[in-house]
Amino acid sequence: MRYSPWFLLQNGGEALQEVSAGHAHGDGVVASLAGINDRDAAAALIGAEIEVERSTLGPELGRGAGEAVPGEGFFWVDLQGMEVRTCEGTSLGFVEQLFETGANDVMIVVGTGRHLIPFLYGSVVESVNGERRVITVNWDPDF
Repeated sequence: MRYSPWFLLQNGGEALQEVSAGHAHGDGVVASLAGINDRDAAAALIGAEIEVERSTLGPELGRGAGEAVPGEGFFWVDLQGMEVRTCEGTSLGFVEQLFETGANDVMIVVGTGRHLIPFLYGSVVESVNGERRVITVNWDPDF
């Protein structure tokens, strides 16, 4: 499996687990883990947080090459901490976090105020410069 091994975080502990098989299923993933052979063992993992080594995700997207290519995609962790500026150059602050709404992803930008800005590349988000760590947005600073 491409995203193996998994680090399973649960109840203050961490376990390294090899993924033997897996596939996308709706909005989730169905996976078989090595050594997890029955329903009770699988049920014990419900609610565990899954982490993977960054290197298993492939090349970094939107970083280190100046302007990112629209539609290329971004890792949320790379966007966190980036400065957000309007097309006119006004700094709105820095990306504190991102979250999903179902319709689109949203950036929480914190500076002199707090802004919830939809991450809509090409309409709201004009560009992401990974090298300068700046996201340019078409956004009213007073909104």
